[in-house]
Amino acid sequence: MDSDGTQDARGTQADPVPRPAGPARPPSTPPRPDRAPGVPPAPGHSPRAASAVADWLDEERPAARTGIWRFGYRLPKAARPTERLAPVTVVGMLVPLVVALVLWSLWRRGGLPYQFTLLRLFTPDDWWWGGTIASPKSMEGAEARVVYDGLFFAVLVCAMGRLGSWAHAVRHFVGRRPQPARALVALLGALATLSFVFPGAFGVGWDALPVIDPLFSLVVLISGSYELFASPLFTNALYTVITLLVVWPFAKVGGWWPYAQERLAARRAEPGRAAPAVELPRARWPELRDAGQYEAAELLTAEVAAGRMNDVDCARVRRAWTTGIADFRDTVLRQGGAAWTHPSGARDLPRRTARHDLLTGQVRVGRWVAAERTPVSYHDAGAALGPDVLGTSLLAVGPSGSGKTRTLVEPLTEALALQALTGSCAVVAVSSPGGPLGSDSAFDVIVGIGDPSSVHDLDPYAESEDPDEAAAILAEALVGDLDSVSGQSATTALAQVLGPYRSAHGCFPTLPELRELLEGEPAALSALREAVAGDEVMRRELEARVRQTGAPGDAGRALADRLALLDRPVFAEFFGGGSNAHRAFSLRAVAHHPLRVRVDLPERGHEEAARLITRLVLAQFHTVVRERRDHFACLVLDDATGTVTEGSVRRIQRLRSQNAGVVLALRSIGDVPEALHGPLYGAVGCRMAFSGITTWDGSRFAQTWGTEWVETTEVAKHTVFADQPMTRAIHALRKLVTGKAVTTDAVTVRQVERERWSASRLAHEVPAGHAVLSLTDVRGEHAPPLLVDLRG
Repeated sequence: MDSDGTQDARGTQADPVPRPAGPARPPSTPPRPDRAPGVPPAPGHSPRAASAVADWLDEERPAARTGIWRFGYRLPKAARPTERLAPVTVVGMLVPLVVALVLWSLWRRGGLPYQFTLLRLFTPDDWWWGGTIASPKSMEGAEARVVYDGLFFAVLVCAMGRLGSWAHAVRHFVGRRPQPARALVALLGALATLSFVFPGAFGVGWDALPVIDPLFSLVVLISGSYELFASPLFTNALYTVITLLVVWPFAKVGGWWPYAQERLAARRAEPGRAAPAVELPRARWPELRDAGQYEAAELLTAEVAAGRMNDVDCARVRRAWTTGIADFRDTVLRQGGAAWTHPSGARDLPRRTARHDLLTGQVRVGRWVAAERTPVSYHDAGAALGPDVLGTSLLAVGPSGSGKTRTLVEPLTEALALQALTGSCAVVAVSSPGGPLGSDSAFDVIVGIGDPSSVHDLDPYAESEDPDEAAAILAEALVGDLDSVSGQSATTALAQVLGPYRSAHGCFPTLPELRELLEGEPAALSALREAVAGDEVMRRELEARVRQTGAPGDAGRALADRLALLDRPVFAEFFGGGSNAHRAFSLRAVAHHPLRVRVDLPERGHEEAARLITRLVLAQFHTVVRERRDHFACLVLDDATGTVTEGSVRRIQRLRSQNAGVVLALRSIGDVPEALHGPLYGAVGCRMAFSGITTWDGSRFAQTWGTEWVETTEVAKHTVFADQPMTRAIHALRKLVTGKAVTTDAVTVRQVERERWSASRLAHEVPAGHAVLSLTDVRGEHAPPLLVDLRG
């Protein structure tokens, strides 16, 4: 750790990461606030953040499902039910109402005498029970008419409510409305009903209508007279009971009581309760203020407001605070927004081609298409990738020209390089031959294999000190793709040479020297045998290798043949074979520092050598990420053809627990051995199928994504055969006029299991510039395979 709070990216074999010329930090003595240390600022006294970075900080980033661009994302509002009342429901409302009105009209006009009603069946012809049980009283004429009217009206109302669909209609039009609209609609309905029950209630007087006849009839039936209605107390009590009976259904439908409780609870202020604190925007660094770091918060707020900090600086300082770096306050007060700058001194990339949100670590790669099977939360939302999903590794398959590099690999590499500047990530990008990823100034280390102007070289042993580990790395790179040579035998053959050589010389041999030893060159073996003469263990190791040389099944010949691909004049100055050994760069440095590394493969004419180098980088990456670290490490392979082996598939599965991931881009899944298709799809958590893939490639995605249950509706038309002559004549006339036979529809609705994306759909229905993407993050949350517009 340097005195300025930065770390030097230095491996035991690698030189320090070159820093760009020119000052990259502001003056080390920024202006301090005009107040004593530790004194909180006065409310509203802090400078208001008005820069673009402040707006970026203060933008909402709500929690969302996996793969959704959270910056400025708006949660979808709950869709209002758009279903309409079915015609059957409307008929069920109108028919009972019409029948009830007709019956009531006939009843009142005398057209339906009560001699023919069911009520009359239970009463004598000339009397009705009144009075009390002890002294019954006969009621005739007008008194009996009132009783019958009330009871008949009550029967009609109950029948209409029970037999009709009025309850469903009320729930449809009123119960689904949000408050306070629901309560208001119920109140209007209650007022309209009360005006019908009490026509004079809103004016003068009261005219009793048959709605109150049931209670009126009950009173008359018990008392036998109308004298009770002369008492104001009795009539007012009766009006109250009637009003409550009328209003109670509307109060229940409108939810008046729960709504009143909610409003009262919101307005009720507890005695002594303090006013809720106003949440400060992110641009004023509220987390620092809550921890008492007022000076640092004021300084950073002023830096953001003045535009002296960008999004990289904000993310870097915020990460330093969350990780609990020592002397945070002193470093911020001394360096301001330039604190903990990347070892290269860079605070931004020279050019950006994609949209990035460094607070969430996401990069936007497109837009989720609002298709029929797409969940509502994904409709037209941004599609984004970040370390949370890259930690499960990503496999992208698409033919040449489908946009893999332009729309996926380059934005991901750029995002990881930006996050490396914040100290949260280390990235190793392997470019395809002739197509470097990004500009040279966006990387700290560029290893140009076969390029004489390259500043750095690649250490083939990854700075390893263990011969067995170095042998495993080389064996995976050299013969990992060969079925004829087992990985264990190749590792053993290499270890039998590397161990004695390191014991004798203190280092591992160069690739040309290693080739000579594996081929069994007498001069090379004799020199090494003399060098380890005093070490009995290493001598036995070497003798075992000598005995196996040239024997049937010897892995040394295959290893030497593959080493011959790298033992070419164009690679003479690389892999530790040149005179400038200090240029060697060890990939193990990414396990200790947030580096940005790019490996450029040799140009055309060395395809096999390029694939071997890619496998070497992948094997070294799997080895170095085992070491404990606090930043994410990612390897991006722009062309993973011939890279995937049985050993690499097993290691990819372990990367999730090692805070690392790989991105594999393939032109076709046929570039992977067929036996590894299933294990590879199962090892990665994110899968992406670009437009233009074949049905053979699509079938692998279809099998991986599986099936889902969908509801299907089938309509079958059946011809109607009539038995009656008149009906047959009508059907014949209808067929003569319309030209079609009389049919009836048979509708069948059932649940069936179908593929989420079939191979045919993937091959023929994915438009150009689109891809089907499924995601799984390190927590296990996943996004189903959905269509993404990579141009949006």
